[in-house]
Amino acid sequence: MPEIGEVARIVHYLHIHLVGKTLAVIKAQHDENVFGKVGTSAAEFEKALTGKKVVGARQQGKYFWLVMSSPPHPLFHFGMAGWWKIRNHETAYYKPSKHDESTWPPKYWKFTLQTAEPPKSEHAFVDSRRFARIRLIDCAAEEMRNVSPLKENGPDPVIDKDILTEEWLVQKLQTKHVPVKALLLDQANISGIGNWVGDELLLDAKIHPEQYSNTLTPAQMKQLHKSIHYVCSTAVELRAESDKFPETWLFKHRWGKGKKDDPQRLPNGEKIKFLTVGGRTSAIIPSIQKKTGDVKADLHGSSEENEGSDEDEEAIPKKAKKAARKNQKAKDEDEPETDGKPAKPAAAKSKKRAAKDEEEPEAKPAPEDEPPPSKRAKAKPKAESNGIPKTEANGAKASKLSKRRAKEADSAPPKTNQPQEQETEEPSRRRRAERVSYAGM
Repeated sequence: MPEIGEVARIVHYLHIHLVGKTLAVIKAQHDENVFGKVGTSAAEFEKALTGKKVVGARQQGKYFWLVMSSPPHPLFHFGMAGWWKIRNHETAYYKPSKHDESTWPPKYWKFTLQTAEPPKSEHAFVDSRRFARIRLIDCAAEEMRNVSPLKENGPDPVIDKDILTEEWLVQKLQTKHVPVKALLLDQANISGIGNWVGDELLLDAKIHPEQYSNTLTPAQMKQLHKSIHYVCSTAVELRAESDKFPETWLFKHRWGKGKKDDPQRLPNGEKIKFLTVGGRTSAIIPSIQKKTGDVKADLHGSSEENEGSDEDEEAIPKKAKKAARKNQKAKDEDEPETDGKPAKPAAAKSKKRAAKDEEEPEAKPAPEDEPPPSKRAKAKPKAESNGIPKTEANGAKASKLSKRRAKEADSAPPKTNQPQEQETEEPSRRRRAERVSYAGM
């Protein structure tokens, strides 16, 4: 991600090739992420800037903007992979990009613009990952830093040295209980410090990135203040040209992580190790950056990564994640569910209890038709004289009765369809006839 030094590089080129010129032609293609998520559209961008003059270019941390002859002013953030290209001029940092002058606009362009005055200058804003943001801020130019999103960002280490004093930094560190690198990466605290700048200044200060900010000693906080200004000012002054960085900086040796032929060492032989802090891969020199206070990894488990790992934004190391998933799976298999809800975990057994369980035979499960254990204890089945429990004897008797009834039903004559009244009427006639015969005797 472009950080404070890379953004300063682009602002430098804007002063050379764009400031003082009129924007004659602007073409923008809408991207819902780049424009839409911050309330702007490509059509609004074209309409707002076409025909206006660029009178300045400014920066705060990772943000930069063009000061126009009248509002609104365009505000830019590169995100993870955004960049500003100028035709026939190299603006790339670290390693020069390969020019292809026959292809314009360049790949992944979001907008292009062309100046009116000769020599005409053509520019393009590109972003392959679509994390960049382009806004239109409708306010006076001198009020840009007093409106959102700039007002929510902390002071710039280079521009705001009068704000980012040692006393200011000490208060910020002591009032927060977070890993010191996570505090530095939070743009609400300090603007412009990203992953590689944060690693560089922590190495210069000899501070472990995971150490909690409020556990730093006064001497460490004093040195951290010096390191912030030294690293950020150097990156801006050199416009992020890595070839000019000091040989002792991590930046020149850290990018071989995962490559077998890369020694991953500083020129003096110090080995570079990698761990994850604040969701980002951090490069450290363990022999220099000692733990002098509470460290998150010691309290919540190690966060060191394998040197060959190429995960860049992993909050939890791979081994810890794998072990946690394995333990959770075993736990889920051991714990039954009750009425669709996971059963509460049983309390840990004592050693004596565990030994007793091993000696005692496992109890047989109760039949489904038996009452709960609490009721069974009160109403025990009575035993018959022959030693057979009453429940079993009754069961056998019921079984014999069922068989006998089934046998009688098979041998009985089939029923007729004669009405029920006739079956009851015939016996009554017979009884009357018998009464008459008895009376005549």
